[in-house]
Amino acid sequence: MDLSLLIDIVIIFALSTSVNYLFTKIKVPTIIGYLLTGVIAGPYALGVIREPHSIELMAEIGVVLLMFTIGLEFSINHLFKIRKVVFVGGFMQLLLTAGITMLVARLYKIDWPGALFVGFLTALSSTAVVLKLMQERSEITSNYGRTVVGILIFQDIILIPLLLFTPMLGGESSNHTNELLLLLGKTVILVGLVYVGNRWLMPKVLQMVAHTKNQELFMMSIFVICLSVALLTAQMGISLAFGAFLAGLMISDSEYSHNAFGHLIPFKDTFTSFFFVSIGMLLNIGFVIDNPFLVFGTVLLVLVLKTVIAGGTAFVLGHTFRGTVMVGFALCQVGEFSFILAQTGMKYSIIADEYYQLFLAVAIISMSVTPLLIMVSRRVATILLKLPLPQTLVDGLFPLPQIELPAFKNHVVFIGKDSRAVNLSAMAKYVNLPYVSIIFDPVVVKKLQAKGETVIYGDAVNEPILEKAYINTADVVVISVGNLITAMSVIEKIRHLNPSIHIIVRTKHVFDVDELYRIGANQVIPEEFETAIDLFEKVLSKRLVPQREINRLIAKIRDDHYGIFRDDSDDSNQIFKELPNLNIVALKVREGSEVIAKSIKEIQFRKEYGVTLVAILRDDRLIEHPEARFVLQENDTVYIMGRSEEISNAFNLFGKDETS
Repeated sequence: MDLSLLIDIVIIFALSTSVNYLFTKIKVPTIIGYLLTGVIAGPYALGVIREPHSIELMAEIGVVLLMFTIGLEFSINHLFKIRKVVFVGGFMQLLLTAGITMLVARLYKIDWPGALFVGFLTALSSTAVVLKLMQERSEITSNYGRTVVGILIFQDIILIPLLLFTPMLGGESSNHTNELLLLLGKTVILVGLVYVGNRWLMPKVLQMVAHTKNQELFMMSIFVICLSVALLTAQMGISLAFGAFLAGLMISDSEYSHNAFGHLIPFKDTFTSFFFVSIGMLLNIGFVIDNPFLVFGTVLLVLVLKTVIAGGTAFVLGHTFRGTVMVGFALCQVGEFSFILAQTGMKYSIIADEYYQLFLAVAIISMSVTPLLIMVSRRVATILLKLPLPQTLVDGLFPLPQIELPAFKNHVVFIGKDSRAVNLSAMAKYVNLPYVSIIFDPVVVKKLQAKGETVIYGDAVNEPILEKAYINTADVVVISVGNLITAMSVIEKIRHLNPSIHIIVRTKHVFDVDELYRIGANQVIPEEFETAIDLFEKVLSKRLVPQREINRLIAKIRDDHYGIFRDDSDDSNQIFKELPNLNIVALKVREGSEVIAKSIKEIQFRKEYGVTLVAILRDDRLIEHPEARFVLQENDTVYIMGRSEEISNAFNLFGKDETS
C-alpha cells in the first residue's frame, strides 16, 4: 500500500498545527500560517511533500466548498440588488487596474501582450482569502462587504473570458466569433439552470430529503448537488469554483440552506487549509532572497496601486471615505484565480519564467499581508479622517440626507446595525419610548428612515455623531457592535461626553466582560453565556422547578459567574465594584398581592428580602423615600434596588402576573 499521500497529509497537519498555535498566541490570522506551512514544506524549502498533485486536488476541493458556502449566503434576489456593484464597480475596477498595470509593466521591459496579460493577473483579487476573513468577521453583508463581494463576483465571472482571450495574446489563431457565441450560449444555459434550480428543483429535492429525517442522507445530497453542478460547469469550460458558487445560489433561497451551511463549515475549513498550503508551496524562496528589492518593491507597488483603484471605485459607487479605505484594503492583493490564468499564460509563453516567479512571490506575499491590512483598515481610515480632507471625500458622492432631530432628553440611544439593535429600536417605537439609533450602514439607514424611525447614519466612534444623537442628555445607551475594540472605543467617547449615562453592552464572549467593565460599561451581556442561561432556564422549567426558585437560581448564577471578573483585592473600593451588580427595577402591585394594605414597615423589604425601596409611583405622582407608615395599594408601582438574586426573592410579593 502506498502511504505517500497519508504521510503528506500528516506532515501538513503537523506543521499547520504548530504554526497556527504560535500565530494564534500572537493573534495573527491563521491564513498566514497555512501559507507559511506551504512555504516550509514546499519543494523550495524542506521539500518534504511527496505527492504535490494530490495536495492540489484537495486544495481544489477546498475552493469548491468555500465558493459553495458563499453561494449559500447569497440569493438571486440579493445579487440582483447589487447588480450595479457587480457590473459597474467590477468592470471599472478591472479595467482601471489592468490598464494602469499594463503601463507599469512596460517599465519592467515586458512586451505589450505580456504587459496586458500581467494587467489581467494583477486585477484579480483573492476571493478565498477575503471572503474567509469577512465570514469570520461577520462583514459579508455590511455596506463595504457588499461592494467587496460584488467586485469579487465580477472578477470570478470575467475569469472565463480572460481564459478564452489568453490564447489570442499568445498568438494562437482561432475562430473568435464562434468562441464568443459559444460562451454566450453557455451563459444562457447556466442562468436558466440556476433560475430553475433556485425556484423549483432544489426546494422540492431538499424537502423530500429532509422529510426522511436522515442527516447523513441530507449531507450526501448537499455534496452531490455541489459537486455535480461544479463538474457540469467544468465540462462546459468554466471553473469548478464558479460552478460551486452557482450550486450554492440554487439552494440559497431554500429553508434548508442554513442547515447545509452549518454542516459544511468543518469540511470547508479543512479543505480550504490545503488550498492555502498549496499556494505557499509554489513560492521559490531562493528567487526572493536573490531579488529582495525587486520583489518587495513590486509588492508595495501592487498594494498601493490596487488600494487606490479599488478605493476609487468604491468612492464612485457612493461610499464614504471610511468605506473607500476599507474596500481598497480588502481588494489590494493578487488572487488565487490569477494562478490559473498565469499557468495558461506560461503554456502559451506569454510571460517568461523570471516574471512568473516574480508574479508568484508578489501574489503570495500580498495574500499573506491581506489579513493584517483588513484588520487595520478601519483604524487607518480613522487616522486619515483627522486630516483636512474635502467634505465631499469624507461624506461620499451620494451622502445620506441627514435628518434634523429635535432636542432629546432622558432617551435611549441604540448603537449597531445588527438585528438585535434594529429590533430594539422597533420595540422602543412600539411602546413610544424616546430613542435615537446610530447605524454605520447607509443601506440599513435608508430602509429605517423610510419607515419613519429616528435613525442617523454615522460611526459612533466619532464624537460629532454621538453629539447629534444627544448622548449628553440620554440616560441609557445600548451598544451592539460585535467587535470588542470598536465597542471599547465607543464606550470611552460616551463616558467622556456623559459620565452619568447607563451603558449596556452586548459582547460575543464571556472573557470580554472584564475589559468592558474596566473601560466604563455598567452592564455587559455576553451572548454565549446568556444563551446558555436561557437554555438552562427552559430545562429547569421542564423539570417543574417553581418559577421563583428558577429566578433565584438564575440570578445567583449571573452574580457568581460575572463576579469572577471583579478584582476584589482593594476593599476600600468595594462599594464602587458592587455598583454594576446593583439594579433598580419597577414592580407593579397586582391584584391579590400580599403587600396590598400593608405598610412599608410591616413588609420589611430590607430585613426580609435584602432590597431597598427607592420610590413609589401612584396615580402619576412619584413619591421619593416614602415613610415607614406608607401603605401600599393595588396598581402602585414600586421601585426597589438590590442585587439580581435579592430582587428575585422579592419578585412574587407583587403578584403572580408580575413580569418586570
